[in-house]
Amino acid sequence: MTLAQLARIHPRWVDAGIRIDRAPAAVWLALQALALLPTWRWMVLRWRDGSDDPLGPLALAALAWLLWQQRRDLRAAPALGWLALATALTLLATVLRGGFFPVPAWPPLLVGLLSVCALACGALAFLPRRVAALPVLGLAALALPLLSSLQFYAGYPLRVLTAEASRWLLAPLFATAREGSSLWIDGHLVIVDAPCSGVQMVWLGYFTACAVALFLLPASAPMTSRRFLGRLSAVGAVVLLGNVVRNAVLVGLEGGGHALPAWAHEALGLGVLAAVCGAIAWLMARPVRHPGADAFASPTQTAPSLSSLRLEVRHADVRR
Repeated sequence: MTLAQLARIHPRWVDAGIRIDRAPAAVWLALQALALLPTWRWMVLRWRDGSDDPLGPLALAALAWLLWQQRRDLRAAPALGWLALATALTLLATVLRGGFFPVPAWPPLLVGLLSVCALACGALAFLPRRVAALPVLGLAALALPLLSSLQFYAGYPLRVLTAEASRWLLAPLFATAREGSSLWIDGHLVIVDAPCSGVQMVWLGYFTACAVALFLLPASAPMTSRRFLGRLSAVGAVVLLGNVVRNAVLVGLEGGGHALPAWAHEALGLGVLAAVCGAIAWLMARPVRHPGADAFASPTQTAPSLSSLRLEVRHADVRR
């Protein structure tokens, strides 16, 4: 049955389908957010119970600002691939949250990850093509209350790595030895505690990378997902280096009997954090001088197409 025949038999169905297709992006995203309401309730409770640093709302605010900034350029018809992925992730999060038999209920943090990725995919279905997908998904993941979980699972390994790297930096100046995540500096025991793991610096570093990729690049040279992915490893290296330098300075001063007062300790940490975020911003905003040298550049940017070469040859023959 053709669309014209369906319109003659069931005109109201066709009119309803047209109205649904013309619904603005805000309606679709609001309905999706409503379907994921249990996740948002869990996130709010997690932010309010004091177990996690409330940095997630900053990432959510950045996503909301991106949609508001691009409101005039949103697609009239959503990208079906992203819309299908958003629908699938929403259904999967709903099933895994409720523990429908025989599927067991997943941990809330993993269900939350599926939910925020589903909402990000829904936004990408309407955002213009020039907006890179990976920074949007990165902001969605950073919106989760995950700092306490990262501190629990990755905090100790990061503290050991930071202590060992600090020992190498301080070895020319002091007699150093490491025991677990603690350091002996000229006979003084200095503990590398949980704040020295750098988990907060990791969050802020990757937030800076996503924000710069989405907001601070010129429209003539937007960030691509491939280039963003290629620079993420360098972002991690900058964060690790900054945390090691900060920890080495503090441990060296304390082990040498010149421990800083609390205000100077905080000032040094903020100064290093500002330097790390500035370096990451420069790294993400750095233009690609030679597209062919970018490992993640599009093939269409590195070499002309065969059709364009044939067209140039024809123009050259005409000029002759």
